[in-house]
Amino acid sequence: MNDITIRLGGVPEHFNLPIHLANERGDFDRNGINLEWTDYPGGTGQITKALRENDVDICLLLTEGIIADIIKGNPSKIISNYVISPLIWGIHTGIKNPLKNEAESFGKQHAISRFGSGSHLIPIVNANSKKQGLTSEQFTIINDINGALKSLDNIDTDVFYWEKYTTKPYVDSGQIRRVGEFVTPWPCFVIAATDKILKASPDAVDKLLDIIQASCQRFMHDQAMIPLVSERYSQKVEDIERWYHSTEWASDSWVSDKIITNVIFHLKAANIIAVDQDIPDIIWKR
Repeated sequence: MNDITIRLGGVPEHFNLPIHLANERGDFDRNGINLEWTDYPGGTGQITKALRENDVDICLLLTEGIIADIIKGNPSKIISNYVISPLIWGIHTGIKNPLKNEAESFGKQHAISRFGSGSHLIPIVNANSKKQGLTSEQFTIINDINGALKSLDNIDTDVFYWEKYTTKPYVDSGQIRRVGEFVTPWPCFVIAATDKILKASPDAVDKLLDIIQASCQRFMHDQAMIPLVSERYSQKVEDIERWYHSTEWASDSWVSDKIITNVIFHLKAANIIAVDQDIPDIIWKR
């Protein structure tokens, strides 16, 4: 196989460390892949936009976010599971905000990175599961975690959903308070690729997946990764230890049709997609 450049992207969070380690070891180079990584601190909404606009070839992103966006016309496919354990969302508010618990949050203003992001979709799914509702006017775009911290501190917004362990340092430092948690009822991260690269370079895509999955297996069976993650992502060892032992990465590319159906059910129930919406092919058919 001739050398090929693949543009890969994801959030700048600890979930993606197995890929960075594989790249640092030269695993991609040895297999003829020049990997170009891009961080997307804005999360899933920013990533789906990059896929739509062909700014990236393959991304790691939230399962519900890419499914919703493919249904809405994103010319991409899910090509593999990535993290098969569920995501634990922390529900946060500002230190000066009188909000006391999750039950009070549904009538409040929500900070979101972008429309279509996890921080947008999951509050709707959570509210719907508790027979509550959120309107579009209850969402304020803050772009990323730094925008959220400022917005919450100013009480411009009241609530912010973000991955629990990523936000825990801000909770520990007293910048924000966690008032609840929500666990998604599906695997949290998948790998998606544009139709363009799947048509042009399917063998290279398969090889990239093999490398990622091998690195994930190595990562999961080496507890020396716990202090490494703690150091690289400036988090307490005891927090990373809990995260590490509650997280499982995929060792193959199989994606369950039942999981796709489950996510679509919740997206419809939360009015994120229409009940009568036509569902295109979402999984890559090799």
